[in-house]
Amino acid sequence: MTSVAKRYGTGTARFSRPAPAGDPALRAPVVLMVSGGADSCALLLMAATSSLDVDDGRGCAPIARERLHVLHVNHGLRGIDAEEDAEFVADLAARHGIPCTVRFVDVPALADATPGESFESVARQVRYEEATGLANRLCAEVGCPRSAARILTGHTADDRCETFFMNALKGAGPSGLSSIPRRRNRIVRPLLDRTHDDLCDYLRMHGVVWREDATNADTRYLRNYVRHVVVPAAAERNPRLVEAVATSCDLMADEDSFMTSVAARALRDVCRRADPGARTLDAGRLAAMDVAVARRVVRMALLEVAPGARLEARHIARVLALVTAGEGSFTAPLGVDVSVQYGLLRIRGREGVAVLRGAWLDVPGTLDLGDGRTLTASLVAVSGADDPPGLAHTFASERGASSAMLDAEASCVSPTGGRLWVASPQPGEVLCPLGMHGQSKRLSDLLQDVRVPARDRASVPVVRTGATGPVVWVAGVRADERSRVGPATKTLLVLNLHGA
Repeated sequence: MTSVAKRYGTGTARFSRPAPAGDPALRAPVVLMVSGGADSCALLLMAATSSLDVDDGRGCAPIARERLHVLHVNHGLRGIDAEEDAEFVADLAARHGIPCTVRFVDVPALADATPGESFESVARQVRYEEATGLANRLCAEVGCPRSAARILTGHTADDRCETFFMNALKGAGPSGLSSIPRRRNRIVRPLLDRTHDDLCDYLRMHGVVWREDATNADTRYLRNYVRHVVVPAAAERNPRLVEAVATSCDLMADEDSFMTSVAARALRDVCRRADPGARTLDAGRLAAMDVAVARRVVRMALLEVAPGARLEARHIARVLALVTAGEGSFTAPLGVDVSVQYGLLRIRGREGVAVLRGAWLDVPGTLDLGDGRTLTASLVAVSGADDPPGLAHTFASERGASSAMLDAEASCVSPTGGRLWVASPQPGEVLCPLGMHGQSKRLSDLLQDVRVPARDRASVPVVRTGATGPVVWVAGVRADERSRVGPATKTLLVLNLHGA
């Protein structure tokens, strides 16, 4: 959240505060993302010869030349023109004594492999991935923390205005309407208060030329349509349109920051489980929230599962409709599975789908299920003074469903040890659930009765006497009647599911 002091400052102190001695900011790399256009060329020239505020605590100050490094990404979209852009940027960087890295990435091929993503969105993602990787490598070379590095872009007030209208046309919320942020983590946009025309004049004054991308005139692309059609029409009604939109963006950004902090606390309150690639939320409590907060909670949860997902208002509305209905499912961007069952909202990415592979559990021994859970097995000899059924009853009442005490021999385990087969439930599999006096039941029906969502059933460990043997214990759910502890039990088999 942006404080009043940070937003407005006082006097000139915020422009002249020196970095303390030994501050990592004094040696941390500054990566300049330069395409060859006027804005990014102006960024390079200012970084090399003037002062910029890179938000490192010093305000607007010169940047040590040894910290600078230029990055240019050839997206493989414009053939010889793109190659000439790369040569131009490398030459411009060399003239100012700045190292330059040029990367070629086949964006069309990546876009083909990512259905639903445009060339523009894929290219943008590629640029930032390359910049992040370069910044990390440079930090390692100079021995400074990654957080101290800065990645600078040449975004201007015009870009911010265009992005505002682009997001408005898509039906974006406050986050989208706040447009381009001045800073996001290590990414800083020091030219956001300058207009494109201002920067062109600056380059002409210093005798620097720049490259023009011919595709910038193609209004089939949304940004170009906004730039050449929407913004000029709006500017006819308000000649100070860029300044007016910038004010709105700043207001939106401050209020969005506050609402984000509120939603983050709300998400922590309703989150019932957080696994790699998956989140489980209390649907009832989510439904009771103010809709403005609930929308943000859902968005945050989705982005935690799939950080690269391009979410739109309709996706969030779809999730909240499921929450209101109390059941249902759909697939969100990037293949994220969203479902509501039994009062829980489950959000799971492709990598969050649990796959339980069959494996042997040594008795005694431990089996790692590969998803943060483990199964353990041990043997306990029964003495003549013990009451085996009483021991099993007390054990069950104290430990709950995550543990089981069974008859070892009835489970095909000898008093000296053995092994059991653990795998996912099999289609058509039956068992005799403990407490049903020997009546059989389909395993799928049992899992439905205890409200295990269909999507999660494949991750339920089922312990069997062998790969094709009868069920001993459905871990965390129910044991089989045939393994029940009786008065004649000589050895107890103790099974525990940890991390569930």
